[in-house]
Amino acid sequence: MNFFKTFLASFLALLVFSAVSFVLMIALLFALGSEEKVVITSNSVLQLKLDAQITEQEIDDPFSDIPLLGSGIQRIGLLSLKETIRHAKSDPKIKGIFLNVSYPMAGFSTLEEIRQSLIDFRESGKWVVAYADVMSEPAYYLATAADKVYLNPEGEVEFNGLTVEVTFFKKLFDKLEIKPEIFRVGDFKSAVEPFMLEKMSDENRLQLSELLNSIYDHMLVGISEGRNIPLDNLRELSDNMTVRNAKLAVEHSLVDGLLYYDEVLNELRERLELEEDARVKFVARKKYSKSIQAKQGGANEIAVIVADGTIMPGKSSEGIIGGETIAEEIRKARLNKKVKAIVIRVNSPGGAFQASDMMWREVKLASEVKPVIASMSDYAASGGYYLAMAADTIVAQPHTITGSIGIFSVLFDASGFMGNKLGITFDEVNTGKFGELVTFSRPLTQAEKDVWQNRTEEIYETFTGKAAEGRGIPQEELKKVASGRVWSGSQAKERALVDILGGYDDAINIAAKAAGLEDYAVKEYPVQKPFFEQFMEQLSENAKTKALREELGDQYYLYQQGLKLKELHGVQARMPFQLSIQ
Repeated sequence: MNFFKTFLASFLALLVFSAVSFVLMIALLFALGSEEKVVITSNSVLQLKLDAQITEQEIDDPFSDIPLLGSGIQRIGLLSLKETIRHAKSDPKIKGIFLNVSYPMAGFSTLEEIRQSLIDFRESGKWVVAYADVMSEPAYYLATAADKVYLNPEGEVEFNGLTVEVTFFKKLFDKLEIKPEIFRVGDFKSAVEPFMLEKMSDENRLQLSELLNSIYDHMLVGISEGRNIPLDNLRELSDNMTVRNAKLAVEHSLVDGLLYYDEVLNELRERLELEEDARVKFVARKKYSKSIQAKQGGANEIAVIVADGTIMPGKSSEGIIGGETIAEEIRKARLNKKVKAIVIRVNSPGGAFQASDMMWREVKLASEVKPVIASMSDYAASGGYYLAMAADTIVAQPHTITGSIGIFSVLFDASGFMGNKLGITFDEVNTGKFGELVTFSRPLTQAEKDVWQNRTEEIYETFTGKAAEGRGIPQEELKKVASGRVWSGSQAKERALVDILGGYDDAINIAAKAAGLEDYAVKEYPVQKPFFEQFMEQLSENAKTKALREELGDQYYLYQQGLKLKELHGVQARMPFQLSIQ
């Protein structure tokens, strides 16, 4: 009897596995086989729906629209999006762009890149119309690149300035009996403030206030130019949150009109000279991008090395800049005779010091044999700045958050938590007076703390020395703008940390000019993994995450925070806080 029960259970499991595998295979074949030839008809409108996570590179996911198989997260590659808009500018079949955006998940430098692409598109004589039910402040800033901005009659525009909020963990650590052991250098040492304070220090409040105002000043200038509203008027509207509803948005000229979607379609029909109720031929961004043929450029190439995420040792993955991966890509570009210039595209708040230094070395070697240009995105701070500082020219957006030239080291003494909360204790035997220097099971001795502090100061000298060399200024002068302080791109330009204010396109043009190129191809690296490999990794990761969520329940959030703390263990060249501007 037991034999038959076991046999039936095994047989049933096999059937279920076979059925699931069959469904997955059909879905895979459908996704891979549904790539039809894209045909763009005349009098079309490129529709850009930008309520998505905007990353540097496009993440190809054929399953994105298939329930249960897709990641559920809409992602758009910035560089791919810019190329799509650039191509549409000269495509006679595309008459204009219809922009839909309410809550884009992107930093202001990324939005600036898109905004400038839209402005460039309009210079061809074509139009851009923006429409949304509601617009966040980032969405509105992007929309002001359009000829016309329309809002739902019952919608609203957020226009009340920017805010930065910093989360502090000291009280949590006190309750859990976890003691951070911190080693740092300089006046602006706010990277570790969330672990040791309950609110901002005066130094951190100063740098954040100046940073935020620098970014917002540039935004207001752009809005003023886009909407033809005096700058002082905009500042007054923002400071007092005067625009609280859709009617006030029209009254104060933030938008051109209040229309429902069907009324916006009528506006587009007029622009396209269509009859009433005729279909507006929208072309989705993703579909249109498939119709674009990559520029070949003969024997010349500009290699764009994309470093997007937190810097860690080893291989790159989504959201992680692997020092080993990026160093290898820079090395290959240096040795490749077809590559005449290199652009390092950086979007990173920093991370592990050794990985940053590994990549810096390859940038320095490459700059000795061919032009190397650094292009900064939303962040190029601390380890991100370290990666860029050996380039011949550094290009940053006015909104870019950069600098943060500083080092800190942090360890977490969890002996109180382990012993008093969990009942776990530790003991050790050593051959000398120093034990394990990276440990959570006991507090460090004073001698061990001295080692950590000295090491942190030595690495800070290395960082500032190499930064001074790259910028061509004395180390003591550079230290005046270092100490871990963050700057906007505009502020960094004034302090000689950045050479040129501009975007990705500017960096490409500078690289081409430096290499004496007129005909060339631009290629991005690292090359994206084959889809099937990505898909299998995603399935594995999703299964792991689901199992952890089910096992840990409400404690899953604490597990995630624990992983972040693990990343902070040891010597870090990292931006002084997790910055979210709203």
